[in-house]
Amino acid sequence: MATKIDKEACREAYNLVRDDATEVNWVTFKYNGSTIVPGDQGVDYETFKRKCTDDVRLFGFVRFTTGDAMSKRVKFALITWIGEDVSGLQRAKTGTDKTLVKEVVQNFAKEFVISDHKELDEDYIRKELKKAGGANYDAQTE
Repeated sequence: MATKIDKEACREAYNLVRDDATEVNWVTFKYNGSTIVPGDQGVDYETFKRKCTDDVRLFGFVRFTTGDAMSKRVKFALITWIGEDVSGLQRAKTGTDKTLVKEVVQNFAKEFVISDHKELDEDYIRKELKKAGGANYDAQTE
């Protein structure tokens, strides 16, 4: 059965993370049967990481504040999580299903496809976003 996405509901969740007036820093998009729907949302990145268990596949849209002493910037990451216990067929479908998510989640600095909990490390994600972020005024001190 072809995967569908609840665009309206997912767009509302996406906009919560993008809105500076809310404290929501992340949302997940999960599978409900063959439909992608908004999942959990929250403020703390560690809570997001706990949603990424070995038996699920999900998409996360996460807000990070990056930058240096001269300039702070908000950057967004699109994280595709595929747990180690997810079947081969579901793993393969996740790649094509991501195109549906990208119809809603259109603004992000970097995209990650992760199956290893170590790669969910916040410092690693921040470092990758900083690389994608352009000018780095801390370079003089490194």
